[in-house]
Amino acid sequence: MEGRDGGQSSAPQARYTLQPSRYSSEDILFCIDVDPESLAEMKGTAPSGRPITRLDSIKQAILLFINAKLTINPDHRFAFATLAKSASWLRKEFSSEVDSAMAAFRGLSVDSSSGHADLTQLFRIATHEAKKSRVQNRILRVILIYCRSSTQPHHQWPVNQKIFTLDVLYLHDKPGPDNCPQKVYDSLVDALEHVTEFEGYIFESGQGLSRVLFRYMCVLLSHPQQRCLQDHIDIPKSLTKKSPTAESAPGEEIVAVSSQ
Repeated sequence: MEGRDGGQSSAPQARYTLQPSRYSSEDILFCIDVDPESLAEMKGTAPSGRPITRLDSIKQAILLFINAKLTINPDHRFAFATLAKSASWLRKEFSSEVDSAMAAFRGLSVDSSSGHADLTQLFRIATHEAKKSRVQNRILRVILIYCRSSTQPHHQWPVNQKIFTLDVLYLHDKPGPDNCPQKVYDSLVDALEHVTEFEGYIFESGQGLSRVLFRYMCVLLSHPQQRCLQDHIDIPKSLTKKSPTAESAPGEEIVAVSSQ
């Protein structure tokens, strides 16, 4: 290697080493929106022919997440809350049992009186639980699943309290004269940035497709202490279809068509 003065450099090359570290097991609190909009129908139907609602898809996605997360590390634990006008416990005890989630879902019902959405109590609950998790060398994460297309969530929370991670999945209708999902999304981004300790992810969909929800839920399997910035995420990769090479002339460019 040539030195800056043109002479041969005799300095030894510095080697980069990554020190081993232990990542904390997670306590994950799912907060499910129980506004009547959670009963909006998704595209497609169940095997029985019954329409699939957002709430149905949310339950399936959570079970997918829990089973996959426990396969990665059986020490992760899960609890459940709901969001109507404010947040409240659905199942307070954190558990590593899938049956615990099934039992929580049996007690899940829609609140027809929902109007505004105040996240303050959710953040208060999360902060209290995060302190308990830290004593056990664990970390707490909240996954908020929000379904309202025109109700902007709000909160009153100090900016200097960041002891849990917040992820958000936002399912909404397409923009129209009676809703404003972009404003709702912006409010959710502001709330996430206001409270999250590690890098929090937010994903939204107005397509009404369960597979899109499942795909985003799989990305949320990533551990908060191992994450890159959301802007740098390049997964999942889109599947592509390519024209048969035999039909292409030599040197002809083959155009990939997205299957999404």
